[in-house]
Amino acid sequence: MKKLTIAYIGNGKSANRYHLPFSLKLKDEIKVKTIYAPKISHDVWPEIPGINYTTNIDDIYNDEEIQLVVLSVPAEIHYSMAKEVLNHGKNVLVEKPFTQTEAQAKELFALAKEKGLLIQCYQNRRFDSDFLTVQKVIESGKLGDILELESTYDYFRPYVPEHEKSFTVGHSYLYGHACHTLDQIISYFGKADKVHYDVRQLLGKNRMNDYFDIDMYYGVMKVSVKSSYFRLVPRPSFTVYGKKGVFVKQNMDRQEIDLKHFYMPNHEDFGIDKPEDYGTLTYMDENNQYHQEKVVSEVGDYSRVYHGLYEAIIEGKLKAVKDEETIYQIHMLETGIKQITESVDE
Repeated sequence: MKKLTIAYIGNGKSANRYHLPFSLKLKDEIKVKTIYAPKISHDVWPEIPGINYTTNIDDIYNDEEIQLVVLSVPAEIHYSMAKEVLNHGKNVLVEKPFTQTEAQAKELFALAKEKGLLIQCYQNRRFDSDFLTVQKVIESGKLGDILELESTYDYFRPYVPEHEKSFTVGHSYLYGHACHTLDQIISYFGKADKVHYDVRQLLGKNRMNDYFDIDMYYGVMKVSVKSSYFRLVPRPSFTVYGKKGVFVKQNMDRQEIDLKHFYMPNHEDFGIDKPEDYGTLTYMDENNQYHQEKVVSEVGDYSRVYHGLYEAIIEGKLKAVKDEETIYQIHMLETGIKQITESVDE
């Protein structure tokens, strides 16, 4: 079985926590050959046997065996590094947010097409258990026609915006977190008919963007994507209202929680919800009878991103994340952040 040989640019938290545990999981499909960083240290992230660690990026660019390069670098250099990788004839997977502007995203996709290469954004949150469970509930039909969906991503981390004394797009909450949740909505519902943006700086003008509330309208259905750094008690991860009922999923996907505790995907119960984490479905049936039940959570699995890349590059199948989906998301981020950038320029 032919394997997809990949390399990483970056050896920090993102690469070691959100990528390598999932690419290495697919031993029959993926070979991780090389990891580049300007400085190599194993004080925090241990050396992985069988991988070549290097401080010379040409060890990636000049290696004909390497087919895919994963960019796990600061967001402000995603565009320039992705362009460099493509110009060296390598397929590339780019962390979120893909770029800062829609024009940059379009340019990268056009360059990849010109060179016959793949470029894709790492949208692993499509494989969150809570989001997959929401899809299962909607498709069961028990809620009836969907009227409203609320997606929230809350923290109580006031020290983050309090530490930032000025505004930058790269450190905005919108770019840093809506890049996860907006993609989920776009991947399932597509492009909205219209969008309303409420993007704020709760600590005042010229401070960090620390709140957003985006309403996307699809006919009569409204989808709200909301986040704040100042929620001591977080809102439910998902709430879905239909003509016949409601589904509430309070807790988010557990994969990130386990990863933060260095509890990795080699454990059988990695990322799997406990019964107390299950969402609650409340609905009226066709006989007008009231029901309330727990819904067993779907199993999230970020390695599905790498399986999709294997299928696209090795087997020639379509990419899992469409170019137009990424371009639309960056368009939304760029449009939403203008509420702040235009006021900063005044």
